[in-house]
Amino acid sequence: MKKLYLLFVLLVLSASFVFAVDPAEGLWKSVDEKSGKVTAVWKIEVKGGKLFGEIVVAIGKDPKKLAVNCKDSYPGFPKEGKVNQMLLVGTPFIYNLEKKSEGVWHNGYIVAPDTGKYYYCKITFRKADGKKYKEDSLEMRGEIGLGIGRSQLWKKTTQEEVENLIKNNKW
Repeated sequence: MKKLYLLFVLLVLSASFVFAVDPAEGLWKSVDEKSGKVTAVWKIEVKGGKLFGEIVVAIGKDPKKLAVNCKDSYPGFPKEGKVNQMLLVGTPFIYNLEKKSEGVWHNGYIVAPDTGKYYYCKITFRKADGKKYKEDSLEMRGEIGLGIGRSQLWKKTTQEEVENLIKNNKW
């Protein structure tokens, strides 16, 4: 009986490791650094061992708006078709990031849908520490190369807040 119980405990523990969610996954608000207002909500998730992100709601923009400022295509873009004919909402503008460690992803790309610019992308989960990070944050870094680029801190959000943002989105 003890062996059976021990086997059961080991199976449960190993299953929890298999299904553990990376802390970078979830719903994240991008925030304008000047105004402090939310600009979009992104869904960040792992698919096939790589990290991807798509806009769930773009504040002040019609969800049926196309990414017309984008080019026809980008290297390694994960969705077939012309990118500039894809919707702002639901298109994987963050793609192919590789896991470096828990909550740290690199060697991927981001396309800024408002400008169509293409950057190397790194994402790092920052746990709230009560000091520098008052709340859980996602450091989103876009670079043109050689470490030249800039970072933004995105804020964790809930499905309820996302639903309210979608409901109250005016364009």
